[in-house]
Amino acid sequence: MPPEIYIVDDDASVRRAMERLIRSAGMKVRTFASAQEFLDFETVSQNACMIVDITLQGMSGLELQKELRTRGSHLPVIFITGFDSPETRERAKKAGAAGYFRKPLDGQALLDTIKWALARDHKQGG
Repeated sequence: MPPEIYIVDDDASVRRAMERLIRSAGMKVRTFASAQEFLDFETVSQNACMIVDITLQGMSGLELQKELRTRGSHLPVIFITGFDSPETRERAKKAGAAGYFRKPLDGQALLDTIKWALARDHKQGG
């Protein structure tokens, strides 16, 4: 079964662009406009990776990851942001980010990071 990639970003154009890129690499994609929309989603695959915008309306991407850890989820998370700063990079690193990208994204680097995060997660027992 192909891996499933969850995209959480409140910018519809970013979601569409990433969805097209990831589908072109043969992976399944589900998109969410907010952290709450993702949290309300019931069936999360274990063969999965998340791409989460740090700056979301309501719950931030970092808060979403913290909530997921509280709920026992250890899906790898790749953070993206249009508001890069050394403090933001440090917070993402401390949160255990599998990757960190500034918008606009380098598509091939993102795909490589997704594959690395999925392989690493698989080796660690998901």
